[in-house]
Amino acid sequence: MRTRLGHAELDRVLVRGLDLTEELLGNTSYTDMLSIILLARRPTPHETRMLDAMLVVLVEHGLVKPVIQARFVYSNAPEALQAAVAASLLGAGSVHLGSSEWCARILQEAVGPKASPDQVEAAARAIVDDHRRRKARVPGIGHRTHAGGDPRAIKLFALAKETGTYGSYCAALERVSELASEGGKLLPTNVTGAIAAIASDMGFRWQITRAFALIGRVLGALGHIQEEMDDPISDELIRNIQKSVDYEPELLG
Repeated sequence: MRTRLGHAELDRVLVRGLDLTEELLGNTSYTDMLSIILLARRPTPHETRMLDAMLVVLVEHGLVKPVIQARFVYSNAPEALQAAVAASLLGAGSVHLGSSEWCARILQEAVGPKASPDQVEAAARAIVDDHRRRKARVPGIGHRTHAGGDPRAIKLFALAKETGTYGSYCAALERVSELASEGGKLLPTNVTGAIAAIASDMGFRWQITRAFALIGRVLGALGHIQEEMDDPISDELIRNIQKSVDYEPELLG
């Protein structure tokens, strides 16, 4: 058995072979630590800028289900802050927040990191054709709120081009969006799709790309929990739910 991540000794802690107190503390940002831990290397300054953006972009998106869950759990168990945060993360799945993982998997299985434009085009067409044949939704494109184009994805791709982290995976996903939209309904790349593509171009395996949503939403959940402490709305929310849902008992027998 072995681990390459860290080790605690009598007078020091090692992280990826670096001395935590002497080499990392005061010299390394949380964003750089993400690269050190998950990619086993320090990021370049351009990569740090891109990672920063991907960590910030999903922190807040209004009163969506995960943060409402956090508020409800906190109001029931204020002594267990971690339970409320955990509740907000448990719903990160295929419908909301978790699609970056499935999008990244499709991209990484369809196209390589050094793919040519022709290979990108062929991969994008294969992805769209496969999902149309199965009548399945392509993860990473389309958005109910930002139906005309997700401004977060647009900005992330612009930053990826500025920082040199835009590669064949980004190109493939944008082409998938264009091809899928030819049927009439606009299906722009969404924020989790952009994260999937950019993270793939930066060398993250598809299974870990959901991390950006999880890390960002931990902070977002904490913000909503703190607001629930100061200006609670969970009780009013549940009253409104109870008023809005009709009770229609089903007769037995």
